Amino acid sequence: MTTQDRPVLGVIACNRVVEGQSAQAVMTRYLVSALKYADAAALLVPAMPELMHAKEIAPRLDGILLTGTPSNLDPKRYGQIIDDAPGPFDPGRDETTAHLIDAMIELQKPIFGICRGFQELNVAFGGTLRRDMAENPDFIPHHAPSQKTFAEYFEHVHPVDLIEGGVLERAYKTESLDVVSVHYQGVDKLGAGLKVEATAPDGVVEAISADVNGAQVLAVQWHPEWKAHENPQSQTFFKLLGRALRREPLVSR
Repeated sequence: MTTQDRPVLGVIACNRVVEGQSAQAVMTRYLVSALKYADAAALLVPAMPELMHAKEIAPRLDGILLTGTPSNLDPKRYGQIIDDAPGPFDPGRDETTAHLIDAMIELQKPIFGICRGFQELNVAFGGTLRRDMAENPDFIPHHAPSQKTFAEYFEHVHPVDLIEGGVLERAYKTESLDVVSVHYQGVDKLGAGLKVEATAPDGVVEAISADVNGAQVLAVQWHPEWKAHENPQSQTFFKLLGRALRREPLVSR
């Protein structure tokens, strides 16, 4: 396959402030990991629903990646009116991803998610999120203490158990993984039609999958993009993305 034949991955951007100005941004580590290990080209999808609609661009993409980001989903997206919900929020991204997920499923194209992207997919399928994971003693730490540095956040690791017979268990050929965990929120009610692919030791859902209208859906709450060049298991996630973009089975039966 030549570079001209490679599939094109849409990567969702976020509304950020860069040097005092509004910007559409994606952290480079997501792009490097996806383009290298999925062997794909990429286009950034602006989170600007007031100026463009997902249905305009979905036909031009072979699949999408919903990345992690510091912002949280607005609880109104999953039916909860909370005055003191923890932010920051990015309503443009909330709106764009909701429509983009629908458009890609309609076109039978794959959707992969990481961290916030995982949560967006759960909500898109009718699920809800819980916001108390930082202080709830029933949970293991899913995020390093807030006083730690950014680099130390991504040194926070915990194990996950892969569900027997699931996509990830068959792809990784192991029962468990150690994953980079940087999240304060997580799944409360699982979205309809989603399969659990992995759980943390406290039972928190850490990965999901679905095959909806022929569209492959796979998302993880952890961060496989972080230093993926050092971690063959992280590379596997993006290799699965590459297979999905080419309409190949994610794992052999």
